[in-house]
Amino acid sequence: MAVAEHGDTEIPMISRFLKQEAVLVVSWILAIISMFFIPPSLDYVHYVDIKVLGCLLALMIVVAVFRKIALFDRLAYTLLRKVRTNRQVSATLIGVTFFSSMLITNDVALITFVPFTMVVFSMVEDEKPILPTVILQTIAANVGSSLTPMGNPQNLYMYSFYGMSQQTFFSTMLPMVGAGAVLLGVCLLAVPKGTGRFSLSLQEPQNSDVKTIVYYCVLFVLAIAGVFNIVPWYVAVGLVVVGSRKDVLKEIDYSLLLTFVGFFIFIGNLGAIESVKLFLERILATRVFLVSLGASQLISNVPATLLLSHFTDESVQLLLGVNAGGCGTLIASLASVISFKIFTKKYSDASGKYLLVFTVLNGLFVALFIIVWAIFFI
Repeated sequence: MAVAEHGDTEIPMISRFLKQEAVLVVSWILAIISMFFIPPSLDYVHYVDIKVLGCLLALMIVVAVFRKIALFDRLAYTLLRKVRTNRQVSATLIGVTFFSSMLITNDVALITFVPFTMVVFSMVEDEKPILPTVILQTIAANVGSSLTPMGNPQNLYMYSFYGMSQQTFFSTMLPMVGAGAVLLGVCLLAVPKGTGRFSLSLQEPQNSDVKTIVYYCVLFVLAIAGVFNIVPWYVAVGLVVVGSRKDVLKEIDYSLLLTFVGFFIFIGNLGAIESVKLFLERILATRVFLVSLGASQLISNVPATLLLSHFTDESVQLLLGVNAGGCGTLIASLASVISFKIFTKKYSDASGKYLLVFTVLNGLFVALFIIVWAIFFI
């Protein structure tokens, strides 16, 4: 009996792990399969982009500390004190998600501000704006994070892999992100304005020590300096790891780093198979943007980036394609899945409506990005 009970507890744990870490599991299944074609060797060391993993780790550590000291909660609290209508609340929360995602990544921005959105509207007993606001926050995070190398994992990877200049990166993404910001403003009209003036009594977050905030802001700047090669990346990463509080290390999403390693091995082995390499290069020829956008809809934009980058030198087209591809289907960006899970955990009966509205709005943004690409980059 004891054994059966033990087994019963293990099965749900395994099932939960597979659901939560599906991308990690898939990446390593693919990596292991590829090892049968290209046996493990010292060449595997060259597959892994250590700079990307190190910079990503440094950014995650500092952002985890920011969340620990409630820096983002204070920012949201300060902004919401000045709003007067439901639509202004939505605009504020969507705006802070849009801009913060450029620095703290799209998934962290959503993990931070989507629950805050649900709490705010629940407190004023008007939950109608929650669904459109959360969806627009998700789009805002995916669009806003596209503007910077540290905004999302695929950008950080491409910035390092292709050795892109800052000017090339920002000039490439600015038209798309600017157009997306305008459309976000238009979409705000879909959020119910509400009747009467908005009134909310939020509990003010506990003040953090100013010296602590300044100290970790310096570490954050140092981590970004490592991304942009202003200081050697390994120096920046080392100082951030050594200089940060150690209790946040257990909160880091190490599965993301391991996912990258799995895909690095799989894609490295794939590139070593000549027939596969020639096939993918032929598919990508002259249509990198459209192929990468389409691939993102099916396998998510991070795996699509890691896969396709090894078979094309058209860095600008790939950068545009995978970032435009972050909008579209629910799985086009893993950050979108985060919002959906947070929302449906409380409003499971509205999951169908969420997916419908999400798909329609994301379709508008994908169409817009294709138009921007056609105007500026063909």
